[in-house]
Amino acid sequence: MAYVQMNKNQHVTTLTLNKPKANALSTALLKELWNTFSLLETDDETRVIVLRGEGKFFCAGADIKEFTSLQKSEDYESLARFGQKLMNKIETYPKPVIAAIHGAALGGGLELAMGCHMRFVAAEARLGLPELTLGIIPGFAGTQRLPRLVGVGKACEMMLTGESISGSEAVRIGLANEAFEENELFQKVAKLAGQMARKSPMTIKAILHLLQYAKDARYEEGIEEEARKFKEVFGSEDASEGIAAFLEKRKPFFQDK
Repeated sequence: MAYVQMNKNQHVTTLTLNKPKANALSTALLKELWNTFSLLETDDETRVIVLRGEGKFFCAGADIKEFTSLQKSEDYESLARFGQKLMNKIETYPKPVIAAIHGAALGGGLELAMGCHMRFVAAEARLGLPELTLGIIPGFAGTQRLPRLVGVGKACEMMLTGESISGSEAVRIGLANEAFEENELFQKVAKLAGQMARKSPMTIKAILHLLQYAKDARYEEGIEEEARKFKEVFGSEDASEGIAAFLEKRKPFFQDK
């Protein structure tokens, strides 16, 4: 695999994103994650999956440069739907998936982390959905998962300001399970994953299945609308301006069109 490294140890499989720079979620990386999770679903050696990033970040967001190369508005919607499908696959996975977040989980990176069953963070890590600062919106079900985890008010604040929060703050508001010092994060997560791996796979699968009933009844309707809005917004002049400003490292000038 080009961008996802796999390591198995005592029924815990660690998947490490390794795509310079910042493990950005390109189409190729999204597809590789899909194929990897599909492969491990029937792998008896894997009882728990830990997802982490190589280098300075867990995942600093989507591959903006690649996304700007899309030619048709339908391509934006297809991209959002595939990202949503991947995050849903992870959320409904029959084995525990734990995100170990260091450095940053921003935009698509946070959406990926929110798809996991649990999130453990470095205390100084940064988490956020900054898409609106680029003139676009989250498209991988972030608009639906973030309010479920932190409440509508806090989710609205995070998305509309685009500001990130620390790992410690993420724990306080319910976005993450627990925060550790960065130099002990992966060791702590490995220990927790090992504890889970010693449980009966049948009982774990049952619990993960039952947790899906806690979803709001309108969740599926919400992600359908998110994909449509992602297509609409990504094709706007404001989106073009916001992305150009991001790439040129300047402030954008939005004109509501």
